[in-house]
Amino acid sequence: MKNTILYIATVLIWGSTWLAIEFQLGEASVLTSVFYRFAIAAAVMWLYCLWAKVPLNFSVKNHGYIALLALFNFSMNYVLIYSSQKYLTSAMTSIAFSTMLLMNIVNTRLFFGSQISARVYLGALLGIFGLVALFWNDLATNDENSLLGLALVLASALVASLGNMASVRNSRAGMNVLAVNAWGMLYGALALALIVIATGTGFDASWTPAYTGSLLYLAIFGTVIAFATYYVLLNEMGPEKASYSIVLFPMVAVVLSSLFEDFVWSANTFIGFALVLLGNVVILTPVAKIRQRIAAFKTARIAA
Repeated sequence: MKNTILYIATVLIWGSTWLAIEFQLGEASVLTSVFYRFAIAAAVMWLYCLWAKVPLNFSVKNHGYIALLALFNFSMNYVLIYSSQKYLTSAMTSIAFSTMLLMNIVNTRLFFGSQISARVYLGALLGIFGLVALFWNDLATNDENSLLGLALVLASALVASLGNMASVRNSRAGMNVLAVNAWGMLYGALALALIVIATGTGFDASWTPAYTGSLLYLAIFGTVIAFATYYVLLNEMGPEKASYSIVLFPMVAVVLSSLFEDFVWSANTFIGFALVLLGNVVILTPVAKIRQRIAAFKTARIAA
């Protein structure tokens, strides 16, 4: 029951953050908005860890891996995501970002020597066809804005996947998740602050209710709570089952985009969305489980 609640919370929160990001665009620079998000998240995480007396000491080597996690997962991937949503709807961005599943598997092979099964190649092929269908009109008309948005979101998925590899290493080293997140979000905020200063971007923002409300939602729910619930699921359910949340959150994002962004469905949208999701399911589902479900379905039909 506990895992079910955490799972639903993770999917609903991360599925809704894509729309919340839309309220961050235009009010301040992308760098500034992402900085404020992780500065707030880091403050909340540190206050909680100090209150709960979570051990925060790590070796210099482990701090290096936390810094890698921060660079990839708690800063640059979100800069790329926010930038991509200047050109794409939240629905399109969330669907394209789910290709991170494939990148995770490939990177796990490269960094940890894990074997890649045949179903992964099939899932990857379905995902590629899905993206082509989803962006077919943009490809056919050579819409530079949409293609730039697609390139940015795929880059963000790759960067996030590299961050996941750092997370896997940290987990295998037995490092406390909450402590790692506290340091990682702090490092991410500091890195973003340095970039803001170096580029002369500035920390100004228009503090409207929409901007402030979405910022607090993204920082507290989309960052502190969602990362914590996801990592708990990762530890208790294993990466295979926990990763299904990445398949499900685009569904939430698409529904919200349809309601609030006037996202228009077309035949290509249906086909592309279905192929990307099917590809992810194929990647995550071992052949043995597929056979078990087919056998169970046949047994149920005979019994009926």
